[in-house]
Amino acid sequence: MKIALVSPYDWAVPGGVNNHIHHLATRFIAQGHQVTVIAPSSRPGSHRLPYLRVVGKYTVGLPASGSVARICLSFVLAGQVRRLLAQEKWDLVHLHEPFMPFLPLQFLRFYDGPIVATFHAAREGGSRLYAYARNLLSPYWPRIWGRIAVSRTALRLIGKYFAGRYRIIPNGVDVERFGPGVLPLPGLDDGKANLLFLGRLERRKGLPYLLQAYSILKKELPQLRLIVVGGDGGMMGPCQRFVERTGLKDVIFTGRVPDEEVPRYYRSAHIFCAPNTGAESQGIVLLEAMASGLPIVASRIPGFAEVLQDGRQGFLVPPGDAHALAQALYRLLSDPPLRESMGQEGLRTASCYAWDHIVQRVLAYYRQVMQVR
Repeated sequence: MKIALVSPYDWAVPGGVNNHIHHLATRFIAQGHQVTVIAPSSRPGSHRLPYLRVVGKYTVGLPASGSVARICLSFVLAGQVRRLLAQEKWDLVHLHEPFMPFLPLQFLRFYDGPIVATFHAAREGGSRLYAYARNLLSPYWPRIWGRIAVSRTALRLIGKYFAGRYRIIPNGVDVERFGPGVLPLPGLDDGKANLLFLGRLERRKGLPYLLQAYSILKKELPQLRLIVVGGDGGMMGPCQRFVERTGLKDVIFTGRVPDEEVPRYYRSAHIFCAPNTGAESQGIVLLEAMASGLPIVASRIPGFAEVLQDGRQGFLVPPGDAHALAQALYRLLSDPPLRESMGQEGLRTASCYAWDHIVQRVLAYYRQVMQVR
């Protein structure tokens, strides 16, 4: 099958949607399919991916679901897409976030073959984009042959504005990459109990609540350490100032780390903590932590509760509640056998989300959509 995977997001900026597309592309290619990934990039010369076709070189950051999405707003995209469609004859085009400006919309305008769309975003309060642009976007809705949501939480968002039949196919996790064979980082394997936070330091990620919980725990558990892995999304400075002001010890801010080191940070931790406050469609970091055999303490938000069952792979606590975070973390820190059993349950859960399984579900859906039409 000849497949085009389209992303609206800057390929030079790491993110969940582009990571999802990368895994689909590499596994489709491994199975003998011809795949082209089409995306904008602010650094087009930095990619060495034979399957990538850059369309749009100038991106801007726009607020999206509590984060910042870098997209291309160039009005010349329409001509580039029409020329590309004239050159290529794809069997199917798969748009990710099809209503994000502007690149996916050009395929909805000009491609007359099978289109599948995946909706990734979640936001508890709804979407301004969908609310304001629903009437403008509605004419393109029938052009989408198949619709995927990555979770029930994502489905609730898109389904509020565009009714239809959807297939839920979740994000996957690379279980081999995060598996038990990964070695811990030597500098963190020194007998301390390591709590791990991993994610872009944005307000919605909830790191201030974890820092407050850590300050409570540190008084009783001096051998505790908090490792904060992730680039700055506006909260790095305030969080570092809190640590300095309160005199908290053993808090490490790594900044953004190379992708190849991420599994080693998971392997170096004893507990993973995700204190997010909302706008999470599924919780890929939870799957990565599970694939690493870690017990988890996470906020009880819809996207996380679809992946983690309270009391099995970890604990769910009310979002924004530092004391509840501290209590759940203390329970795990004081009970190694419980940590081990929850970690094992996480490994079993992660295996159900292995990318090889997810890819087969996507391909089966492609075939179903093409047969029905």
